[in-house]
Amino acid sequence: MSTAETLDDVAAAARACRACTDLPLGPRPVLRVSATARLLIASQAPSTRVHVSGTPWTDASGVRLRTWLGMDEAAFYDGRRVAILPMGLCYPGRLPAGGDAPPRPGCAARWQPRLLPLMPAIRLTLLVGTYAQTHYLGRGAMTERVRDWRRHLPRFFPLPHPSWRTTGWEARNPWFGAEVLPALRAAVAAALAD
Repeated sequence: MSTAETLDDVAAAARACRACTDLPLGPRPVLRVSATARLLIASQAPSTRVHVSGTPWTDASGVRLRTWLGMDEAAFYDGRRVAILPMGLCYPGRLPAGGDAPPRPGCAARWQPRLLPLMPAIRLTLLVGTYAQTHYLGRGAMTERVRDWRRHLPRFFPLPHPSWRTTGWEARNPWFGAEVLPALRAAVAAALAD
């Protein structure tokens, strides 16, 4: 009898994780994984709205990300084709100065190595925000990684986090909308093509 973990087993264990009982809203892991997914969205951690809904990206940032990708909700939430695995599976709380706290560092180390090998069909991973980029690429400046997106293909496509705070960043970096977003949409379409 094999003792190899299945994706369903590991996903169930991740959803049942209670390692961080001290989180302000308590643990509620939010992820979507699939052995047939071709696109992986690696982000930072769920927001309070996502914590409540239990569905990734059900907030304003999700609307903005879907706009960047040129995807409607049906395509975005097609679990057969799109996996969503944040660096922190639970809402991490707020920082004293405002904004969400960073994802708990042990979360990615605990779940990414167990889940990723069980998703062999992934063709492209979107690294959404600094935490995902640091996890996969090491330390570096987010803007420079996004500007140098070609260097990370075909495996990764780095993006800023699509929060409201990115509005000013986009205004200061018009190349993002002019050059990166069309290339992003093309890369996503290619990854999802049959």
